[in-house]
Amino acid sequence: MKRLLSLDAFRGLTIAAMLLVNNPGSWSYVYPPLDHAEWNGWTPTDLIFPFFLFIVGVALTLSFARRIAQGASRAELTRKVVSRAAIICALGLLLSGFPRYDLGTIRIMGVLPRIGVVYLAAGLIYLYASPRAQRWITAGLLVGYWLVMTRVPVPGHGAGVLARQGNLAQYVDAIVLGAHRWKPDWDPEGIMSTFPAIATCLLGIETGRWLGRARDHAQAALGMFAWGNLAMLAGLAWGIVFPINKNLWSSSYVLFTAGFALDLLALCYWLVEVEGRARWTAPFVAFGANSIVAFVASGLFTRCLSLWKVGDAGTTVSMYGYLYTHAFASWAGPLNGSLAFAVAYVLLFAGLTALLDEWENQNIERLGLQPSRMPSPGPRLVVSQPSA
Repeated sequence: MKRLLSLDAFRGLTIAAMLLVNNPGSWSYVYPPLDHAEWNGWTPTDLIFPFFLFIVGVALTLSFARRIAQGASRAELTRKVVSRAAIICALGLLLSGFPRYDLGTIRIMGVLPRIGVVYLAAGLIYLYASPRAQRWITAGLLVGYWLVMTRVPVPGHGAGVLARQGNLAQYVDAIVLGAHRWKPDWDPEGIMSTFPAIATCLLGIETGRWLGRARDHAQAALGMFAWGNLAMLAGLAWGIVFPINKNLWSSSYVLFTAGFALDLLALCYWLVEVEGRARWTAPFVAFGANSIVAFVASGLFTRCLSLWKVGDAGTTVSMYGYLYTHAFASWAGPLNGSLAFAVAYVLLFAGLTALLDEWENQNIERLGLQPSRMPSPGPRLVVSQPSA
């Protein structure tokens, strides 16, 4: 049960970055690269979520190809896709409503529900469509989304509106989701933008299929780097008429971020699979192998700290704010203290996932099996199982 170590490391880096940007000490003090672009354009923070969906696609392909080769039936893999997607969506609702669960306003969509829906759609497409059909579906999702968003008129606004108010995605979410949105007038993980997010995962599936056929690791890394640059250029070009926009998950954003993900995966792949430099991956592999656990646990922990009220200089504040003010901002200042708080948060969950990873491997050893996440001793291709 060996894994593609470079992919686990890349996934771990992505999850660490996700925790870093989601947990500043104070949202009033955040360095611009660690916050989302206000609307059009991108920051490093806007790359994180599509990176994860791209990685899901790569891992799904490598894992399912191995299972099919070992005799798993399409029906068995379908049940696996459906059950895993349902669990991820359920965890999303658990996190979204915690601790009150107001059924009248609970957010239905979100990061985890989008992962679950995208995993379900991409997994079924992988199992029941040919590789050629998958490429056509990917192209259809991207071009179709662009045409629908720019050609279908919105009542009271007309066609082609891509501003925060008046665009088709916002209009559909207002009708279908109503009060079950992130904000009263907007949800960045809404219904319409989920379709191009599926294309992000399908591009990862195509990458995984190509990696599964790779025999020369240096050429594979260089190929990923070349295709990554081409995809980024295509995204920038498309962005002239359909701006790069994370909130809308625009088609140009899909190509640009998938290209960026290919470049970074190529770098990790070169370091680990070609050069055999695997020691640096250890903390990130633990993060990557327990990605959903880390995301859910960190979210619940943040909510608990925010709900825990304590006295501070005659006022009542949350434990989250108290820790930021007294343990970080007191010596680092408000801006650097906010960053230091986020870094400490990442380190805390890095330690917890490392302990979980060690416990998992010890149980595997007791059963007489090879630990599943041992560093690769040399430049060879090993197969990965998806964490999401």
